[in-house]
Amino acid sequence: MKSIIAVIIFFFSSAALLHAQEYDSIPPYQKDSTLPDFSIMQTDSSWFVKEFLPPNKPVIIIYFSPDCGHCQLSAHDFEKKMNKLKDVFFVWVSYLSLDKIKTFASEYKMDDQKNIRIGRDPNYYIPSFYRLKFTPFMAVYDKNGKLLKTYDEGTDPDTIINLLNLKKS
Repeated sequence: MKSIIAVIIFFFSSAALLHAQEYDSIPPYQKDSTLPDFSIMQTDSSWFVKEFLPPNKPVIIIYFSPDCGHCQLSAHDFEKKMNKLKDVFFVWVSYLSLDKIKTFASEYKMDDQKNIRIGRDPNYYIPSFYRLKFTPFMAVYDKNGKLLKTYDEGTDPDTIINLLNLKKS
């Protein structure tokens, strides 16, 4: 009798362990095309959350590293085109220190822009939600908060302008 109970316990324990190790290969953003419920600590140590986003504006979430050369180039390119992107709201997110993020924001004049929030994701929510592999990563949402497109290795401002059908003047 003891051996039957031991076999049953072993069977259920093995099944539970196998189930616990299952991995969902579909990233959360592909299951739900709405803006994620994020919270980032801004460079002034205040929190910025999804509910603070302005209504009826396209949103671009950009996950970056201040030390990444490609991220720096993207920031420079977007800085030059901000006059064409004034009706788009940007959320730049990193995991690195607020000091590095603050320096990055200052260098690319992000702290002067009303349509940009930049900060740290201390809970590592954004990279997990999108299952990021590279920086910069960009997720573009329409004015209703629905995902239009993701760019695993970033993209240029003109591609965003075309995607959102913004005036090119």
